[in-house]
Amino acid sequence: MGFIVFDYLVSRVTTLKPRMERVPNPFKLLSMLTKKDWIFFGVAFMGWAWDAFDFFTVSLTVPELAKQFDKSNADITWGISLVLMLRFVGATIFGLASDAYGRKWPFVINCVMFIALELGTGFVQTYNQFLGVRSLFGIAMGGIYGNVAATALEDLPHECRGIISGIMQQGYSFGYLLATVFSRALVNTTSHGWRPLYWFGACPPIILIAIRLCLPETNAYQQRKALRETGGVAFSFVKEIKYSIVNHWLLFIYLILFMSGMNFASHASQDLYPTMLSNQYNFSPNRSTVTLVVANLGAIIGGAISGYLSQIFGRRIVMMFMCVAGGAVLYPYTFVTNNGILAAAFFEYFCVQGAWGVIPVHLNELAPPALRTFTVGTSYQLGNLASSASATIEAKLGEQFPLPPKGDVSRYQYGLVICIFMACIFTYNFILTFLGPEAYGRNFGIEDDDETAKAVGKSVMDIEHNSDIGEVDEKGQQVYRTEVL
Repeated sequence: MGFIVFDYLVSRVTTLKPRMERVPNPFKLLSMLTKKDWIFFGVAFMGWAWDAFDFFTVSLTVPELAKQFDKSNADITWGISLVLMLRFVGATIFGLASDAYGRKWPFVINCVMFIALELGTGFVQTYNQFLGVRSLFGIAMGGIYGNVAATALEDLPHECRGIISGIMQQGYSFGYLLATVFSRALVNTTSHGWRPLYWFGACPPIILIAIRLCLPETNAYQQRKALRETGGVAFSFVKEIKYSIVNHWLLFIYLILFMSGMNFASHASQDLYPTMLSNQYNFSPNRSTVTLVVANLGAIIGGAISGYLSQIFGRRIVMMFMCVAGGAVLYPYTFVTNNGILAAAFFEYFCVQGAWGVIPVHLNELAPPALRTFTVGTSYQLGNLASSASATIEAKLGEQFPLPPKGDVSRYQYGLVICIFMACIFTYNFILTFLGPEAYGRNFGIEDDDETAKAVGKSVMDIEHNSDIGEVDEKGQQVYRTEVL
């Protein structure tokens, strides 16, 4: 056992050697996507963006909600924490449903829940009602990530995965950016105060539902469904679950620990940041909005560039570099109050979300193919569960360092807490990424991956021989129908 552990640790160093794979320029990569690929990507991107929009509506209206319900800012951040705590429930339910029955209907049901619960948040009258609706929102949000990551990446050529992973992941930052802009436009600009922001948030998912209903399942899912149906869908899927758990339990544990650190980095750097700007540094609403918009532009650019670079150098080495660079920018990010804070916020979000840009493709490559949506979504959301109290922890710790009040408003050194907390998180993420595995370039279909066939007791070649194979798609790949002879 000792030799195995030693050999693995040595391999963590040798496998960090940059792959230096020859990759076409990014515009040529994007031109490789078919019309169908772009539509799938667009739905996935906007579904993930609206998950973020709905989540950050609370972060951006903490003072207004505190005043509405006569609570402290720390009390309101429990609405954020409850969403993060319950996301894993949605990830488990919708992840298993997506792997068993397809990506389409779980996504549609998620969007219906978004509509109902965002409207519900806009109409709550008490603090307990607010917490109750946001708790249900956590379940709805939990089902989105694994689904959209699979939808966006499953059918793509290997060369395109990195850059599309980075762009798709930054749907989260794009959603934050939209929430920031619409918060400035809708909050306290009418007699309804903060509520119009939530009412507006219920509208775009209607469009996503309409588009997704017109799209088929991904080719990768159709292939896997055809494979399962040789032994009965439900029977084979149960066997796949057992096979994956027995053979990949250690990977599941690692992914949960890994995604806990990644989620701490995201939420600890972002959730309380708007409150820090307004409370500690007395930024006006306009100046806070500009700072957050610039920061999220940095996140979007960082995610796309990091995803592309991971296709050249490898997944782990790019994420580790972003941890080091992000740590270097922490001081100006939390202590600079002049216009230099724009550059600091831009590069901090660039680094945090740069590391995140590699995550969709990295998790999809590591995940057992039969449980891809479940593994990606559940590991991500269990990481959210572990990091769920980050905003509340920072708020509570910040209250231990009071500043002179401004009028009747209490002020605290939130920046100090964010800086120290994030330094610890970057260190943890660097170590976990270094120690972890990498499955660069893994095939997402069944052609080179017969794990599902092993689970159901058949070979891929036997399945393909007995399958009713449809016509060739735009990439020259065979399209599997759901019927099997």
